[in-house]
Amino acid sequence: MADGHLIEVKVGSEEILNGKFLHVCRDTVRLPDGTQTTREYVIHPGAVMIVAQLDDGQLVLERQYRYPVQAVMLEFPAGKLDPGEASLACAQRELREETGYTARQWAKAGMLHPVISYSTEFIDVWFARGLTLGERKLDAGEFLDVFTATPTELLGWCGNGQVTDAKTLVGVLWLQNVLSGTWALDWQAVAP
Repeated sequence: MADGHLIEVKVGSEEILNGKFLHVCRDTVRLPDGTQTTREYVIHPGAVMIVAQLDDGQLVLERQYRYPVQAVMLEFPAGKLDPGEASLACAQRELREETGYTARQWAKAGMLHPVISYSTEFIDVWFARGLTLGERKLDAGEFLDVFTATPTELLGWCGNGQVTDAKTLVGVLWLQNVLSGTWALDWQAVAP
């Protein structure tokens, strides 16, 4: 299917903010009908999320205060890519730093774009199993609780509105389909 009738073409760009974490741009674009408008968006380095499951089926989850929404959120472990960092290396690092767990097996499930209307952000979805608990190494200024729950408990929290984090909701979609056998994962053994 041809997409030419949908494509917007950049004709100019200005930097609005180049901060420590976010980079914001305002582009002038030519629309498919020839008119021009602006698009403001955030450039994001990308991130990973980890659906980590213990041998007994429990999931490793976090509770973390998220300042922009002024609430403690229930989430799967996640974090942003460092410059030049491979996705799997980031997933391994974030799981170890935030939860203390290392995993013997990893599978990349897919990718999600959490806010396509105003950000370049993507999140690679990883599954981890064969977990061993070690010591957490939180970043300076990072505060979070780690806990475990069954898939049924997590699904209930999604259904009753306790979980509203988009990446975690997508992770639960993947988890449901993997557990039911509808979607398969390609597991690989990785040294912790």
